[in-house]
Amino acid sequence: MQHSNPLETALFSLTEDSDAILADLEKMLSIDTCFPPGNGYGAFADLITGLLSPLGWSFERVSVPPALWQTADGSAQGERVNLIARAPTDAGEHCNLYFHVDTVPAGDGWSCPPLALTQRDGKLLGRGSADMKGTIVAALAALRAAERYQLPLRFKPVFLLCTDEEGGLYPGIRYLAEQQLFSGHLLSFNGGAVPRIWAGCFGSLDVAIHIEGRSAHSGDPVGGINALEAALPVMNAIYSLKQQIEQRTSALPSPPHWQGKPLVSRLTLAAAHSGSKGSTLPHRCELLINRRYAPEEQFDQVWQELEHCLKQAADLSPALSVSWHLIGHLAPVSDPTGPHWPRWQAALSRGFGFEANDFAAWGSSTSSDMGWVQQAGIQEILLGGLARPDNHIHAADEFTTMQDIVSLSQSILAYLAADFLPT
Repeated sequence: MQHSNPLETALFSLTEDSDAILADLEKMLSIDTCFPPGNGYGAFADLITGLLSPLGWSFERVSVPPALWQTADGSAQGERVNLIARAPTDAGEHCNLYFHVDTVPAGDGWSCPPLALTQRDGKLLGRGSADMKGTIVAALAALRAAERYQLPLRFKPVFLLCTDEEGGLYPGIRYLAEQQLFSGHLLSFNGGAVPRIWAGCFGSLDVAIHIEGRSAHSGDPVGGINALEAALPVMNAIYSLKQQIEQRTSALPSPPHWQGKPLVSRLTLAAAHSGSKGSTLPHRCELLINRRYAPEEQFDQVWQELEHCLKQAADLSPALSVSWHLIGHLAPVSDPTGPHWPRWQAALSRGFGFEANDFAAWGSSTSSDMGWVQQAGIQEILLGGLARPDNHIHAADEFTTMQDIVSLSQSILAYLAADFLPT
């Protein structure tokens, strides 16, 4: 369908671009970028380079130095390849479109192959389809439409395709920001297909705890130390601290589904691994805890509180040793609003059909690597994406839909286009 307005023609064309969208999504899902370990970043950078090269884009590959991201537990492996892709346009102001290319591990319970595209009942299933390879597909479709109809752009698009958002000590976007490898405002696609004005989010710590015992026969345990039982004082101390921490509230406005209840700080005992068979005392127990801390809390105080708790618990445990290591850290985000938000809000309305009075400002106790971007000096961060409450992000049978990808693509194209007039 042709419109008298070239921008409207380009926007409509995205509804007919399903073959290319599906082909791109299929290629992206097939590359294993699960973190941990994070071995597929180089291959994914190769794929994006091949997809954008026909549009004349230029590329810069930036690897995070291993000393910054390697952890004591060895869970992170492989080169941390981040890709900066720049459009060949004379538009002056830069708009940085941020995507994390890693996904959580596939996990159990899938009804289809997790690292492949499956179409079923109107859903596009696969690990990363919504979080967040589908958003990269949407942005690619938008830029292809702009090229197809020779649309002048208000902003120079710069893609930042980054590593280790799903965990790790040093997310790729942190390194790019601290090295000042991009400038201008940032549009993050680590959000949802909802009429939301981002108010910020909590920080997150992942701490690995190791309890050492001494193996022995469970029927004749003389001299043995059961590491799993020795972990009980540690787990009890963590649970006791949890009760205190989760009484603390944040001034961040809570999401609509919280029904007016305040956001609270959190401490979670997330994993416990020990033992192999009933006839043997386990010699080692490994715990993983996660601490979500509000923008009002200071990292140093959060860490000191955790360490104090663990040191006291270690003194009560019969273990040979209790040790802990920080293996992941995302800083909180505080007030990311700025002058470009009204235009992005109007662009989201154009793509998804939102009304102006649908929008509300709210934060979350989930976390983002955008806190590091703010600490590096870039305050304004727009937010969009494909997440919805029911599309199984981080769970089995993660999915998005063609309608949401097209709607997000239309929003991106409208925002970037010089002829888009927000109302």
